[in-house]
Amino acid sequence: MSFPAHARAVLVLGLPLIGSHIAQMALHVTDTVLLGWYGVSELAAVVLATSVFFVVFILGSGFAQAVMPLVATALGAGDETRVRRDARMGLWLSIGFGLVSYPLFWWSKPLLLALGQKPEVALLAQDFLRIGGLGMVPALLVMALKSYLAALEKTQVVLWTTVLAVFVNGALAYALIFGRWGASEMGVRGAAIASVAVQTLSFVVLGLYAHFQPSLRRFHLFQRFWRADGAALRAVFRLGWPIGVTGLAESALFTATALMMGWVGTVELAAHGITMQAVALTFMVHLGLSNAATVRAGKADGAGDARSLRDGAKVAIAMSVVFGLAMIALFLTLAPQIIGLFLDREKPGSAEILAFGIKLLAVAALFQMADAMQVMALGLLRGIRDTRVPMIAAAVSYWLIGIPVGYFLGFAMGLGGIGLWLGLVVGLAFAATLMMWRFWHRARRA
Repeated sequence: MSFPAHARAVLVLGLPLIGSHIAQMALHVTDTVLLGWYGVSELAAVVLATSVFFVVFILGSGFAQAVMPLVATALGAGDETRVRRDARMGLWLSIGFGLVSYPLFWWSKPLLLALGQKPEVALLAQDFLRIGGLGMVPALLVMALKSYLAALEKTQVVLWTTVLAVFVNGALAYALIFGRWGASEMGVRGAAIASVAVQTLSFVVLGLYAHFQPSLRRFHLFQRFWRADGAALRAVFRLGWPIGVTGLAESALFTATALMMGWVGTVELAAHGITMQAVALTFMVHLGLSNAATVRAGKADGAGDARSLRDGAKVAIAMSVVFGLAMIALFLTLAPQIIGLFLDREKPGSAEILAFGIKLLAVAALFQMADAMQVMALGLLRGIRDTRVPMIAAAVSYWLIGIPVGYFLGFAMGLGGIGLWLGLVVGLAFAATLMMWRFWHRARRA
């Protein structure tokens, strides 16, 4: 297979996944905007509640994400029975994790109070989580089905389902939060109900597609769904739990940086939040390419095609590098315009936030490439079903290197917020180096 053919295959898979990741971001932005209009306490509570939900979701989504490389490998090996078995047990584990995690949401107020949150905010956050926590099971099932369909190269349906969810969520949340169109005004509870409804709708749409789409019927995904499969369950669990812990390690790096940025100052924290939005948007492109690389690597590995594995990896990495370089140029040349999109220049403090945000965006130029390479390396390693060593590399890079380096540079060396972001760069670069070495070491021995 030629390099252009590999590039076309990555783009066909990756572009819809990139679009779905960006649409997923739009879901969270919509809720933030609506609650920002509704009330300050409500906004703070839901930001806090969704942060708790997201951390638990990241940990549990490892089982759903494990479906992608396992199904891709089974397809590469021509084992269609294995496709059904692994995907089904991924759905089982997702349901199990969602049920086990729900008590944490029901009794979340004491946890939030112990973390120093204000009582009124903690109570509102618990109100949201007691309803919103019911969405953990459908949210994880959606992730598992997205992984299954992506491995089968049915990524268009993933994109359009996510886009549909954005519009449904916007309309439903608006009606239930503010009491419009005949609905009762429910505030944060309305936002939670809308979230659960949209997650459930997304699961139903993807589930119906996976069951009735003619080219997928032969896999019989939901046939005798209640039957346990011990071997497949163990395979998904072994591959999935390190993926969840790896995601938790990375999210902890960013959470710790945000907390420390709050110690530096309010202006710096605001600039951090704005700049992180810009960085997160570009990261969605690298994540989509990484997902495509997982599928391509899994199929090549399942087929025993070592050359295709290596050539496909080179193409995916090159595409991510090219996009990263373009974003670096954008960040360095249009920083004032990018940060300015998020600010009302007439409000007090905007000039200070803009000035500091421009500095952070310059650091993000370094951050961009490091983050791109670590997520691409993770995607390739998952494609060859290697998740435990990357988990250790992530924990060491983020917790033992990134966070301490950021603290040292930010506070001991007096660099403030810039030092904290340099810690992000160091942690991500270290992870990228370790994981890339790990992949190419294994790929050359394939």
